[in-house]
Amino acid sequence: MTSLPPQPLSPLDGRYAAAVGSLADYLSEAGLNRARVEVEVEWIIALTDRSLFGSAPLSDEQKTELRRLYRDFGQTEIDWLSAKEAVTRHDVKAVEYLVRDRLSALGLDAIAELTHFACTSEDINSASYALTVKRAVDSVWLPKLHAVIEALGDLAREHRDAPMLSRTHGQPATPSTMGKEIAVFAWRLARVARQIEGGEYLAKFSGATGTWSAHLAAEPDVDWPELSRSFIEGLGVDFNVLTTQIESHDWQVELYDRVRHAGGILHNLATDVWTYISLGFFAQIPVAGATGSSTMPHKINPIRFENAEANLEISGGLFSTLASTLVTSRMQRDLTDSTTQRNIGVAFGHSLLALDNLQRGLTEISLSRDVLLADLDANWEVLAEAIQTVVRAEIAAGRSQITDPYALLKDLTRGRRVGAPELAEFVRGLDIGDAAKERLLALTPAGYAGLADELVDRLG
Repeated sequence: MTSLPPQPLSPLDGRYAAAVGSLADYLSEAGLNRARVEVEVEWIIALTDRSLFGSAPLSDEQKTELRRLYRDFGQTEIDWLSAKEAVTRHDVKAVEYLVRDRLSALGLDAIAELTHFACTSEDINSASYALTVKRAVDSVWLPKLHAVIEALGDLAREHRDAPMLSRTHGQPATPSTMGKEIAVFAWRLARVARQIEGGEYLAKFSGATGTWSAHLAAEPDVDWPELSRSFIEGLGVDFNVLTTQIESHDWQVELYDRVRHAGGILHNLATDVWTYISLGFFAQIPVAGATGSSTMPHKINPIRFENAEANLEISGGLFSTLASTLVTSRMQRDLTDSTTQRNIGVAFGHSLLALDNLQRGLTEISLSRDVLLADLDANWEVLAEAIQTVVRAEIAAGRSQITDPYALLKDLTRGRRVGAPELAEFVRGLDIGDAAKERLLALTPAGYAGLADELVDRLG
């Protein structure tokens, strides 16, 4: 058997590339290297701006030209770094050589030794990961999450007054509305989104073991912690002053746990909508040309929600591994984080793919209100809660001599289907006031949804 031509091993880079490719700008190896170049270049500019070690501030034109190295970072630089790393066997060292090469091309050899000055690789890496993950989350992942939240909000408002039978433990229960149930997911996701938006993205810039030892040896009169802080914050991320050789990754643990939490809520959404489809509550809108089954022409499978469910399980597992691995580093540094962090993009890719499927899936369903109403009309026994609660209120008000209203309704309804005529006859025979009796006689399962409609307004 002949070998295939080179193929992407991951479906994220093959079948699903169109849906998740935007993450590669940030979370690919090339995206990470571009950020590394950015950090190296900006550190040179920060040092020369302060005229350290006999340097002079670069002109605006020189800064612009130097910054082109990361602003115009492309295939030429990717290939250059690949060839150099094949020799250095060290990714960050290859980046350092690229920056030095660019300095030489610009006639700035005099400041070449300021490249990677007093830095350990993790100074560059921690800042680069903070930048790339922050940009990926802010520019790609969060907007897609908000698009799903917005789609849920639209559905909630559209179906706010559509009564439906609830199913607690899978059994008929007090009615709600479809809009309110959808609103619950939007509410939960918006809360986690706010937590993610408020998270920190931390970097360190303190040398080999986080002590600024080399910095002080080279120039003891500089406030290096303050210079490092202003430099890192100037990049647009947060500064961690107290670290080992590595930034401790706690911000990543927090972020990945929150994204995994959001994924758990989304997984719950996917399985619930799938179930509503199976019950006939939602009809799926046919897509022209699409095939549901290779043998059963009638089928429209809920593939958007099934795809989302599976990808959320994959991403959740990866985020869990990232969080549990990155929280620990032996002594001042071990290398387990390096390999683990190379999968950040894979975790976000599967999560983004799930979000994309959910966003699309939510536009491909139509509520079958007649099915909801028929389901309600077949389950009048759910009004037992209302009846026994009203009876208890009547007892408390001195208008009834019934001794155990819960047991009374339990005997009538538990494990039994009770229709409208039977309930009406039962209510008419109750020892309660006339006003209460009239309220109960007017009640239907479809009209027993409490404040469900109004609660949708809490979404804002």
